[in-house]
Amino acid sequence: MKTRNEAREIALRIIYKINIFDDAHVYYDVDDLIKEEYEIENDFINSLVNGIIEKKEKLTNLINKYMSGWALNRLNKVDQALFLLSVYELKYTETPSIVSINEWVEISKKYSDEKVTKMLNGVLDNIYHNEESNG
Repeated sequence: MKTRNEAREIALRIIYKINIFDDAHVYYDVDDLIKEEYEIENDFINSLVNGIIEKKEKLTNLINKYMSGWALNRLNKVDQALFLLSVYELKYTETPSIVSINEWVEISKKYSDEKVTKMLNGVLDNIYHNEESNG
């Protein structure tokens, strides 16, 4: 069994692939992409990946609202996946908000640069304080 942190990184790789396939208009099967990365059924990975697919437009709009002069589509595909997954987990899962924010900031340090990590932390913090506290 993978840790939650490892599961987040697997979901990151899957969403990265989906972003590339969507832009190239390439057909893919979500279940196949998940199995390529992790053969054992994992509810957490499935919920993250399928949640992004289901709520991508809503998540993108929310992220753009808090990006201060930036837009999600200006970031590279890895960074887009980081933002989508972290905001999805913050808004739509039972993971405690502080845990989710800290985990995704740490993952972003591994997969992105310092500027993006700071931006991600700011966006997550703003969503936590402005969206979560208001329902």
